[in-house]
Amino acid sequence: MSDMASKMSARIATISRNTNETQISVTVNLDGSGQSDFDTGIPFLDHMMDQIARHGLVDIAIKANGDLEIDAHHTVEDIGITLGQAVAEALGSKLGIRRYGHAYVPLDEALSRVVLDLSGRPGLEYHVVFPRATVGDFDVDLFHEFFQGFANHAKVTLHIDALRGRNAHHIIETIYKAFGRALRMAVEPDPRMAGTMPSTKGSL
Repeated sequence: MSDMASKMSARIATISRNTNETQISVTVNLDGSGQSDFDTGIPFLDHMMDQIARHGLVDIAIKANGDLEIDAHHTVEDIGITLGQAVAEALGSKLGIRRYGHAYVPLDEALSRVVLDLSGRPGLEYHVVFPRATVGDFDVDLFHEFFQGFANHAKVTLHIDALRGRNAHHIIETIYKAFGRALRMAVEPDPRMAGTMPSTKGSL
């Protein structure tokens, strides 16, 4: 953790979300070291969430019980929602942060770009075409639901573009890695903005 980050209040939050379809608990530490602990019942999603933690240097713990006997839709979407709520709470006032983040990440033939703004205005632009409908038994359409849930509840403007790729696993892995790195940049304390709101409006 940087000296500036250590002087800020702890940016840690735990959020629980319970519905008739899912029971989700998420803990995040925005100033972590990339530690993760996932128990979602969806191994491929756990693998992608680990990319966010490791590349974002955000500690993330997720416990999820969902109606997987129906399908993974509710669980994936609600994890995105709950993670977004946890990030929003951990950010607090947003004073002194960089606010904007971006990253390009390649993996072999695949290349993706993620750009985000901790704007307080939820919005998702998601431009991803997969060469097949599933990775293993995971429905790739659910990645959109995850990021839509996150954007809506973290109140961020999020642009995701898969620029090229032939392998569906490679494409989605580059997206999650780029998302982690963009989030890391955006939440990082900016020493030149110490104690200042990164907006001409005075609030985010």
